[in-house]
Amino acid sequence: MPSNESSPPAKGLGHLRHIPISYDSDNPSSSARELILALRPDWASPDSNIEFIPFKDGITNTLLKAVNRKNGLSDDEIDKEAVLLRAYGHGTDVLIDRHRETQNHELLMRCGLAPELLARFDNGMLYRYIRGTPTQPADLRKPSIYLAVARRIAQWHATVPCIHETHVQTNGANGSANGSHQAKIDHAAPGKPPPNVWTVMQKWILALPTETEAQRRRQANLQRELDSLIEELSQRPGLGENGLVFAHCDLLSGNVIIEPQSTEKANGRQTSVSFIDYEYATPSPAAFDLANHFAEWGGFECDYTAMPTRAQRLEFIREYVRTYFKLVPKRPSDVDEEEETQKLLEETDVFRGVPGFYWGIWALIQATISHIDFDYAEYAELRLGEYWGWRESTDEARGRAGKGLSAREKRWAQLE
Repeated sequence: MPSNESSPPAKGLGHLRHIPISYDSDNPSSSARELILALRPDWASPDSNIEFIPFKDGITNTLLKAVNRKNGLSDDEIDKEAVLLRAYGHGTDVLIDRHRETQNHELLMRCGLAPELLARFDNGMLYRYIRGTPTQPADLRKPSIYLAVARRIAQWHATVPCIHETHVQTNGANGSANGSHQAKIDHAAPGKPPPNVWTVMQKWILALPTETEAQRRRQANLQRELDSLIEELSQRPGLGENGLVFAHCDLLSGNVIIEPQSTEKANGRQTSVSFIDYEYATPSPAAFDLANHFAEWGGFECDYTAMPTRAQRLEFIREYVRTYFKLVPKRPSDVDEEEETQKLLEETDVFRGVPGFYWGIWALIQATISHIDFDYAEYAELRLGEYWGWRESTDEARGRAGKGLSAREKRWAQLE
């Protein structure tokens, strides 16, 4: 695949207003109100009527929509001033670089791909509400929507520059085990500037619990698998500079918003979508971002019968490629879009097992830190099972032994 030169990294990121207050999950109403009034002091007026509407599609953070239902305002006017309050899940700093997340949001905002970021607070952020309807897993399987998703992912990959940064090693703390860990993370994939999806997985493996012998064995096993994945996949050619694009890496249904104007069928209007929640966004092979999104067609229940068939993936990727090469700077003059479609279809097939590994490690950590009512341990086994099923399907020795394909692998191989 031809590469494109990324734009220079955006400068001046990270100068956002900070509100020195925390959201308290044990006292949600008053702490949320305190944060909103710090941002919008005019909402303390006698005619204000502040209301908080929870969103429950995610399994990491608390997300609240804050509105001021003053008398006489229409729903449109209320939504225009609405604010989203996102409080980080307990302990998730071990998984997510929050400074990096803020940079991601500001960068996407500059590219016209994210709502205005209004402020950070001690354990979260405040940003403008995007009007629209979050999709459900079943929506992702509708052609009008999955083609809209393909166009939006392509826009991200073609137009948003990757920001890379290497942690400078100094004397003191960085000379300790922490410094050694950071060096291992930064150099996880030779020749790939950090951060990237490989360094993220390396960071997560090093953060796995190791209190028991069983946990230590599991960490060592997962480290061996990551080493193998990096050796097999990290140097494959792909779109973007260094084979990396600015990827969302968490395109589950709740993070895909159908824009209001696209719900109107009049005049043959094309469906449009936006993406929210950029905490996992990082430079990644385009094929990983696509394979990861396809995995989300089955929702948190991992319904493998809902996975896209080869025909659906081909239709999606053909739309992606058409949009990507229309938007990418310095488009190659001799690009063959159908050839690029077939290449990316094959690459996405190659990466199909990696999302299970990625989210399996994530869930193992969440099982030890999260206060959210979700069975992360079971989810970890489901996602890692997807990875092992992929490994078995690509292991010739096991194939010769007559071991059958997993349910997920059978669905992925389905043509229509």
